[in-house]
Amino acid sequence: MQRTVIVGAGLAGLRTAEELRRAGFDGELVLVGGETHLPYDRPPLSKEVVRGERDDTTLKPREFFDDERIELRLGSAASGLDTAAREVTLADGTVLSYDELVIATGLTPRRIGGLPDLDGVHVLRSIDESLALRADLAPGKQALIVGAGFIGCELAASMVSAGIDVVLVEPQPTPLASVLGEQVGELVARLHTDAGVDLRAGVGLAELSGEGRVSRAALTDGSEVDVDVVAIGIGSVPVTDWLEGSGVDVENGVLCDEVGRTSAPHVWAAGDVAAWQIEVGGRKRVEHWSNAGEQAKILAGALTGTGDSDAAAQVPYFWSDQYGLKIQALGTVAAGDTVHVVKDDGRKFLAYYERDSVLAGVVGAGLAGKVMKMRGQIAGAAPIGDVLEAASA
Repeated sequence: MQRTVIVGAGLAGLRTAEELRRAGFDGELVLVGGETHLPYDRPPLSKEVVRGERDDTTLKPREFFDDERIELRLGSAASGLDTAAREVTLADGTVLSYDELVIATGLTPRRIGGLPDLDGVHVLRSIDESLALRADLAPGKQALIVGAGFIGCELAASMVSAGIDVVLVEPQPTPLASVLGEQVGELVARLHTDAGVDLRAGVGLAELSGEGRVSRAALTDGSEVDVDVVAIGIGSVPVTDWLEGSGVDVENGVLCDEVGRTSAPHVWAAGDVAAWQIEVGGRKRVEHWSNAGEQAKILAGALTGTGDSDAAAQVPYFWSDQYGLKIQALGTVAAGDTVHVVKDDGRKFLAYYERDSVLAGVVGAGLAGKVMKMRGQIAGAAPIGDVLEAASA
């Protein structure tokens, strides 16, 4: 009987297992994960979980895995891969053979080297880390958030809603500057400052101090702030160390073709760790929730031979919830694009992203309908002049 091993028990790994069963794969399915928890949803960690609205974000109950004949190997991450022998070694010494292997190991947070080991300092990636951060929060406390990417911005919004004073530092000129560009980053910055966040752009963390527990932070501009809790969100890197020497090509992620095949026979990859071939711009990792499900479906179809080779490419989509607004991005937005802000009422906004004279993407806050209706024009590479003319009509 054919055996497929999926390494990574996050969203991409779970969705791949589901899609393989839907595609008719009737062999053995093994899902490997380093955490002991059942696969769970990560986006709520910086929002509902930190705010105390949810304790559990499990995606499927254990009965689901029994019903779908998915063997769970939790609590021991992969530590090595032998593609010639078709074997995965786990941290506990277990060796798993496979006929097909799917890498879905996701990301691990970047760390700031040289910081002292103090209580009250958190790096958010897992449900346990989110619950530990929540336990450290109480109204009136002073929090420092390092990094104004999506995680940092969502944490700031969550903490403010809980009555916590927040200092948010970001070495770039604006929040989300590297993702959405500085022009839209300024609109996001406005949301935070209007909510009372002490936002300090162009500033990073230099040093933390305290007696057992963090109490003070020195910033790169020479200033110091008293703090009760620190959350560090300075981005993540793909989990690929365990692939060293395996023959699987890695460069800022696992390099794949347009359906998830890697450089090694019988090895595939999906989700945040995977850099898939795209029509324009070579290979790219897309670190967003919806992408995991879309890639899982394509990969499962290719692995089983049941996929539609003529299926239209998906338009990338992601979102972030901040201050009661859903900030949505559709298409391949990039910091270097020409940005046209077509609506801005002081809180809600809508921006079109131009690249090579066509509509490459749309970003909006609180304007879901106006964002999502642009999917067809993005997929069709609509001329930006036509799009702007329609927007002004």
